[in-house]
Amino acid sequence: MSAYRDGDKVVVMVPSRLSKAEEEQWIATILERLAERERRRRPSDADLQSRARELSRRYLDGRADPVSVRWVANQRARWGSCTPDDGTIRLSTRLRGMPGWVVDYVLVHELAHLLIPGHGADFWELVGNYPKADRARGYLEGVAAAAHLPLEADAPEDDVTGIHHGDGLHPGDQFPHEAAG
Repeated sequence: MSAYRDGDKVVVMVPSRLSKAEEEQWIATILERLAERERRRRPSDADLQSRARELSRRYLDGRADPVSVRWVANQRARWGSCTPDDGTIRLSTRLRGMPGWVVDYVLVHELAHLLIPGHGADFWELVGNYPKADRARGYLEGVAAAAHLPLEADAPEDDVTGIHHGDGLHPGDQFPHEAAG
């Protein structure tokens, strides 16, 4: 038994051997499970706010305290952004439906910006407290590549995923180069 979305419809596949009553019971159960899974993968603004506070507590010693965290539909070239002056964080609605650990990474990244505005070593050390940071950056890099988002030719290999200027989370941004040595 399985179910999937096809546009606005849900297609449910059940074995033909089921009675009509069993079929209806299984369809109801499957639709309920699908709805719950979608709720978990599409958190509300309030859910994002709560999650951001939990991530700050867990990975940033609770030092980042966002005033608001919300979804926005106007970020086509960024996964997230923040305004440290007023403590607001915005996540692109393109993240909805992505694995929770990827959304968590973008939240941790933005939370770190509430503490450190740039992308120096101290910033990346904070972001590195999130154990799936590298994996999430790789995931976002793959999404960006599959969507044919513009990537800087001279971007460091691990910085092409698209969040902020120079950090690879905004495809097409310029990337800083560190001096060799």
